[in-house]
Amino acid sequence: MSDNWTEEELKAAVEAYVQMHSDEANGVPFVKNKIYSELADRFGRTEKSFEYRMQNISYVYSLMGRTWVSGLKPAKNVGANNAAVIERLISEVEGQSLPTVAEFETQVISYKSKKNLSKPSGIKEPEKTYSQVTNFNRDPKVKAWVLKEASGKCECCGSDAPFTTPEGEPFLEVHHLRRLADGGSDTVTNAVALCPNCHREMHHGISKSALVSSMYKKLSRLVHE
Repeated sequence: MSDNWTEEELKAAVEAYVQMHSDEANGVPFVKNKIYSELADRFGRTEKSFEYRMQNISYVYSLMGRTWVSGLKPAKNVGANNAAVIERLISEVEGQSLPTVAEFETQVISYKSKKNLSKPSGIKEPEKTYSQVTNFNRDPKVKAWVLKEASGKCECCGSDAPFTTPEGEPFLEVHHLRRLADGGSDTVTNAVALCPNCHREMHHGISKSALVSSMYKKLSRLVHE
């Protein structure tokens, strides 16, 4: 790892971060500086180094389309290899096997930042890989109810569904405000019907937290989890 960080150190940082992430979601108080101090004493690093590493972890969470711990703004310069390791550790610590995106998206951002990027030849026959992914058993009645409630309009921006499906249904996507991967429930009090643009923004937009907060004010059926 960069800066000679061992996997043990990284895993300890991820474990602490995942706990903070869970505590914040559940309204359990914690003190970030105390956590950094304990990690610093344990591994002989500065508190600041652990704080910055936590911001790297926030960045990986953002690439995964997930919310990060408040006050730990994502720090981008984590590197593709480090991002992949952190993403793997997040899945291990959380006991989930979610689709991997961090390494690829970090490479994309790195290439986009280059002043001169030549036209790539690409891969004519992409290699297939197979992996186990954590799936969540959902209630189809919840999705049906939310879509019926929306009546073909995005519950965020109010726009009509962007197109009609072959079944004659207006196309909207159901989004859980507290994600299932973060311990959210599959209930109508935690789900909204969104157009694809608003759905992607709630996962990856710079103002996604404010957008999520606005949904609770807009729809009386929603309940904070």
